[in-house]
Amino acid sequence: MSNIKALPLLEASEPAVPCCPPLTERPLTAEEAERTAAMFKALGDPVRLRLFSAVASHEGGEACVCDISDVGVSQPTVSHHLKKLKEAGLLTSERRGTWVYYRVEPSVMAAMGRMLVTWG
Repeated sequence: MSNIKALPLLEASEPAVPCCPPLTERPLTAEEAERTAAMFKALGDPVRLRLFSAVASHEGGEACVCDISDVGVSQPTVSHHLKKLKEAGLLTSERRGTWVYYRVEPSVMAAMGRMLVTWG
């Protein structure tokens, strides 16, 4: 019998919802535009984009804050930026002991990729 228990993920302030259809499919609704703008606004900061990339590219798609904090700003600033990414629904987090682990919300990458489909 194992003592290992999976910890639940903490919810982002707003759950990630696939943002919208491809831009070439139809015009966005006001709600889709608001939700999408919030995600891109969060990614519009270079430090946040680096943190998001660090989490997304980390082995297993999950990274401890201790592994991604070296982005040229102080630890409180890293925490602030991670909070903004969570609020935008781009990341989820889980506390394990004294460390917090971040994961890219699975539906986000797929939705952003679908939205930015190229046409030719």
